[in-house]
Amino acid sequence: MQNQTSSPLPTFFEDSGNGRKGIMSWLTSTDHKRIGLMYLYMVLGMFIVGVCLGLAIRLELIAPGKTIMEAQTYNAVFTLHGVIMIFIVVIPSIPAAFGNIILPIQLGAEDVAFPRLNLFSWYLYMFGTFLALLSLFTGDGPPDTGWTFYVPFSEFTTTNVNTAVAGVFILGFSSILTGLNFITTIHRLRAPGLGWKKLSLFAWSLYATGWIQVLATPVLGITVLLIMAERILGVGLFDPAKGGDPILYQHLFWIYSHPAVYIMVLPAMGVVSEIIPVFARKPIFGYKAIAFSSLMIAFAGSLVWAHHMFTSGMSDTAVMIFSLLTFIVAIPSAIKVFNWIATLYKGSIFIEPPLLYALGFIFLFSIGGLTGLVLGSAGTDVHVHDTYFVVSHFHYVIFGGTGFGLFGAMHYWFPKIYGRMYNKNVATTGWTILMIGFNLLYFPLFIIGLEGMPRRYYDYLPQYHTGHLISTIGSWVLAAGLIVMFANLYVGMKKGKKVGRNPWGGATLEWFTPSPPPLLNFDNEPDSSRNPYRYKGVKRDE
Repeated sequence: MQNQTSSPLPTFFEDSGNGRKGIMSWLTSTDHKRIGLMYLYMVLGMFIVGVCLGLAIRLELIAPGKTIMEAQTYNAVFTLHGVIMIFIVVIPSIPAAFGNIILPIQLGAEDVAFPRLNLFSWYLYMFGTFLALLSLFTGDGPPDTGWTFYVPFSEFTTTNVNTAVAGVFILGFSSILTGLNFITTIHRLRAPGLGWKKLSLFAWSLYATGWIQVLATPVLGITVLLIMAERILGVGLFDPAKGGDPILYQHLFWIYSHPAVYIMVLPAMGVVSEIIPVFARKPIFGYKAIAFSSLMIAFAGSLVWAHHMFTSGMSDTAVMIFSLLTFIVAIPSAIKVFNWIATLYKGSIFIEPPLLYALGFIFLFSIGGLTGLVLGSAGTDVHVHDTYFVVSHFHYVIFGGTGFGLFGAMHYWFPKIYGRMYNKNVATTGWTILMIGFNLLYFPLFIIGLEGMPRRYYDYLPQYHTGHLISTIGSWVLAAGLIVMFANLYVGMKKGKKVGRNPWGGATLEWFTPSPPPLLNFDNEPDSSRNPYRYKGVKRDE
């Protein structure tokens, strides 16, 4: 396909489609691109809040004893860091933001299947976020239970747990509606000729994610409602003194929350699957295997929740079964990593910032994935359970995986969304600082975790001081990298060099529409019959 000339149509920034102007043109818009951007801006704003809380945690832990806050404040800060990062930032980040912006264009559609429901979902997200933040300033102080809200403590603490779990409940509804919308859009709104075998791998990842959102998230809603029932009505479901079972809560919580890890990671895998072939100038290796592995991860990942509870009390048979299932879920993840590397092999690679973030994802996620096997094996899990080893593993998977996937998506689709290019040299510098800071921050936690440092503790023995000190210095380096990255993108958005339709030479449909796209996405009928990963005849339009 030949790249086409610039479109005379107004961009979606210029044409809201609702006749309104200013802030109301955004707040009432049902255009999927505008809703996606509203998600993105909110997610990034809350990400900065979560980062500041994380920096405060690391500063407190720079030395034994009190540094900047009391123990109760520390408990509240790490709880809020977890709630904000998991429920408000990571889960909606790529699917709700870039899924909304890019998915309908990749399908050759004008919008998602239910545009008004899409806007309603964003308002639910905002309301849930408001309630989570409200818990900071009302009641008897911010919640101090950790983001898991484990019983029996969450039943009896006098802090503001009710408001926080109500926020999580509302956020869950937003997630369900987004997943439902994407599944229906992929089934019903694909352009003529765009069969399942020509679907982009980003769309496949959102399809698998959507099913987890629809099927698993209601369990979370029920669980947090039961916490409120326990706290307000005292029904005794989880209280042993009333015949309840606190282990039941852990089962209910992890039945959702382990699949939620894949809600977070699968879309990032889809982003990497888009970036790698474009910058290797080769068709993706093992298209069907990558697409199928997304569905396998969604399915198998829903069966492994109890590996979080090896030390909570369960039969030896159950331990062996859940340990085996945990190892099985590693297989489709490994298939993806193998296929990404095989795609790079003998490719005509050109190094650009999106590729650097994709490579960063593969490196960091591989460390997180391999250390996950230590936790999936019951014998070793007993030794490192609830230590900083778990904290490090979790951040390598979620921040190293989803976070770098999000940053990769921001750098990859930035010129498509804004029609401008950021400074690539500064972007490369930011990526380098981020990689150094990330590993300085989190790798020492593996070591002190193996040595027995428990997580969530306000204070620690002097033998763990060196690891905590290096980790805190790493947090400062990481924060510097984030500042460089965000500042560069902001300057690029305002003053960056204007680009054409296809600055990277991509072959999926979004690269054949103007940058930024018009309101209804295309100025010409897209050629949806072409293979999305064949680059013959595709030219870069810088």
